[in-house]
Amino acid sequence: MSTITTAVQAFINDEDGATAIEYGLIAALIAVAIVGSLTNVQTELKAMFATVVAGLKT
Repeated sequence: MSTITTAVQAFINDEDGATAIEYGLIAALIAVAIVGSLTNVQTELKAMFATVVAGLKT
């Protein structure tokens, strides 16, 4: 019976899964920040290329 309680206690004290979840949340937050910044860059690039095209047409 002692080995079962020892195994359960070891499972409860194991924090490797929690660390993996934390790293996953950090990666997701970084991905959201990258997508948000790329949306702004996309808008600026479209405006810049529209200006270039308009300049080439004249």
